[in-house]
Amino acid sequence: MDQVKVTGHLIGNMGFSMVLDGHHTLITDASEAIGGNDQGPRPKQLLLSGLIGCTGIDIMSILKTMRITIEDLTIDAITTHTDEHPKVYENIHLIFKFKGDESVPIERLKRAVQLSQEKYCGVSAMLAKATPITYEVILEH
Repeated sequence: MDQVKVTGHLIGNMGFSMVLDGHHTLITDASEAIGGNDQGPRPKQLLLSGLIGCTGIDIMSILKTMRITIEDLTIDAITTHTDEHPKVYENIHLIFKFKGDESVPIERLKRAVQLSQEKYCGVSAMLAKATPITYEVILEH
């Protein structure tokens, strides 16, 4: 089993500099409105970023296996959170916008997204235990 280690060190008022597995650095912070210095993204934004990164990597790998070439992929994660503490995401909706020519089969793109969301993406699997995740697939030419 692979071990993951992230170490956080306080910087400024509410910011944290994180070292991920000893070689990548990331900073999170709170907004100035609540006492932070706005030096980086909010932690919950990083959850969505992790979800996009995980599913995006899966999809590109699946498409490579399917021998499908696309020009571009944009993934939007849209959510709302509860008003009361702890403020958690009520739902997450993912919009997968593929760009490709007319030969790209949208049904195969939908299948790649489905496989990522239902079988391969560990971030999606973890988040889905806490909140519903829905998605849509768009192909633009």
